[in-house]
Amino acid sequence: MTQRVTLPSVEAAIAGGRIKQPWRASKTELAAAVGTTIPDVIAKDLDVLFVGINPGRYSGAVGHHFAGPGNGFWPAMYKAGFTPRLFSAFEGPLLLDLGYGLTNLVARCTATAEELTKDELIEGGHILERKARRYGPRFVAFVGLTSYRAAYARPKAQVGLQPELLGPSRIWLLPNPSGLNTHHPPAVMATLFAALHRAVSA
Repeated sequence: MTQRVTLPSVEAAIAGGRIKQPWRASKTELAAAVGTTIPDVIAKDLDVLFVGINPGRYSGAVGHHFAGPGNGFWPAMYKAGFTPRLFSAFEGPLLLDLGYGLTNLVARCTATAEELTKDELIEGGHILERKARRYGPRFVAFVGLTSYRAAYARPKAQVGLQPELLGPSRIWLLPNPSGLNTHHPPAVMATLFAALHRAVSA
């Protein structure tokens, strides 16, 4: 398990160039973000590599994962014990200090995940498997069931630990934390994230 370290304050991380000053994207920037990509937050031998479906427009505009207003990813990470305080999306790179990383199943930014084709999801699954083999995270946690089911032809997969592996990595499924997903309120989302945290800590 990755050794935990003391994180810098937000101000120190900005001053040191590790993260950028948070800012709000304009309508023009949101429109221009469609089709762009954002960089992975990744390193070798992580405890968990979290996998989003693909970047939404707000994430694409600001260049950070799970950045959309109302996205429940960062609150769930904090409430589940993955982060020692509530992170903003701009602090995503600091997850590496904690042993966690971020990537997407499909790299291109869209207004909604429904715009992705099945072929894109399948190809994204192949790319992700190569990443798992290269970087060797203990767990690959998919944040979105529907995309995982489509990418790997497992239509009955449910939340939690999966029997299959992705390269050397165990697979864990979590619901989509987007504000558009009303099936899992914040308290439920935090509980489901916490189950993964317990497995990682075991």
